[in-house]
Amino acid sequence: MKSRQRDFDKRQELVRVNRGTKKRGELAELAFVYKAASLGFGVARPYGDSDRFDFIVLSREHFWRVQVKSSSAIQYGAYMVNAQRCANGRSIPYTADEIDFLVAHIVPEDGWLVIPVLAFTPRKSIRVYPLGDARTGRYEQYREAWCLME
Repeated sequence: MKSRQRDFDKRQELVRVNRGTKKRGELAELAFVYKAASLGFGVARPYGDSDRFDFIVLSREHFWRVQVKSSSAIQYGAYMVNAQRCANGRSIPYTADEIDFLVAHIVPEDGWLVIPVLAFTPRKSIRVYPLGDARTGRYEQYREAWCLME
């Protein structure tokens, strides 16, 4: 039984490694829709991909513009999450004029960070330490902080 599990885990790792960034992003967005809807939020996707946000989340009487990102690999002891967009070959950090929240899916932990844009702007990336790491980091307070959108 253990060898079957090991074989399955190896196949899953190969699938993760071979996915392109676009496919990983699409999977993170699907996971976000499931998670947010299961928590009772209304979730809508804008038509097209011209907006800076991926989703509109309805919570009671508020509409929030949400950008979804994911991270799977640890670099220098932390998961790196992009907090930027690209335009004309340039990296541009998200601003409060574009989004209200960046929601990051930490794939290996199946964990979520719900980060208000003002908590990270003007940074282009954020570091999230693995769950249980002695270094907590400045974004730990936003782990599973879905209540910020209520």
